[in-house]
Amino acid sequence: MMSVMKFFRLMVAPVTAVAFMLVAWQIAVMMSGVSAYLLPSPWAIAQTMWASSDRLIGGAIQTAMAATIGFVVASVIGILGGSMIAAIPFLRRSLYPLATILQMVPLVAVAPLLVIWLGFGLPTAIAAAAVVAVFPVLAATIDGQVSVDPGLRELFLLHGASGWTRWRKLDLPASIPAIVTGLRIAAGLAVIGAIVGEFVSGYGGNAPLGIVIMTAMREARTDLVFAAIALSAVVGFSLFGAVSCLGWFLVHRWHASSVNSLEQSK
Repeated sequence: MMSVMKFFRLMVAPVTAVAFMLVAWQIAVMMSGVSAYLLPSPWAIAQTMWASSDRLIGGAIQTAMAATIGFVVASVIGILGGSMIAAIPFLRRSLYPLATILQMVPLVAVAPLLVIWLGFGLPTAIAAAAVVAVFPVLAATIDGQVSVDPGLRELFLLHGASGWTRWRKLDLPASIPAIVTGLRIAAGLAVIGAIVGEFVSGYGGNAPLGIVIMTAMREARTDLVFAAIALSAVVGFSLFGAVSCLGWFLVHRWHASSVNSLEQSK
């Protein structure tokens, strides 16, 4: 019960700030008389969201699917690849700088290649989400495992623990806080990657939000563009919230296991 009350207290400030900005936005549009093509009011955007709810909800589901699958793929590759790079000094010296350089390549430049390799539709959006989200997980995993206490590593070596046992019982658990931070960053980037992938990959059935945005721009429907952007933000916040809840559980479990181990050692 206390956790629920604490959650609501934490939400009061951001919700109040958003409500204030929306009211100020509405008043500014009404008083300035700016064209709806340049800046539609929040009320007009809300009306568009209601009128085009079927189209927008279908698009949000498609985008959420691409972002979530891409995020999961990036998480698996980032954690496993980061663990391997952290464990082998040669790979850390050779592959980690290369991964850093590749991260600097703009996704919009890589996305057309994904279309050539994977074709149009959902696979390209998933791949784009994974490409842009994998580096934060990879970097966080490497940093977390490289920072493990050397004394604990020596203790595992002293007891003849295998590399697999040391990774499973020491390196991975000890790097959980760093990995969770990387996963939170990757959750937001996955939605961005999915949208960019949708810009270039087309669609089959229901149009995802990226296609809705592009189509609305060609039709001069700025209100629909804002509505699609708002829903893409909802998708991003939802994925980030889910990852944050999972991270809270993992970090608290890690702290609990660390305390238990410390008490047992005493």
